[in-house]
Amino acid sequence: MSGSAVIGWDMGAALQLGAALGISPVAIAELLPPIEAVMVRKINEYMQAGSSLT
Repeated sequence: MSGSAVIGWDMGAALQLGAALGISPVAIAELLPPIEAVMVRKINEYMQAGSSLT
């Protein structure tokens, strides 16, 4: 790995995507942070193992 890491998601984009899908902003704000934390950790583990996401 070249020292790269994911540190988080673009929450503005996530809120816009949720709105486009008809999901309540309150639900997004409540559910997305714990999901983001797990996904960021897993993506970084995957990248550290030398796997490519593409």
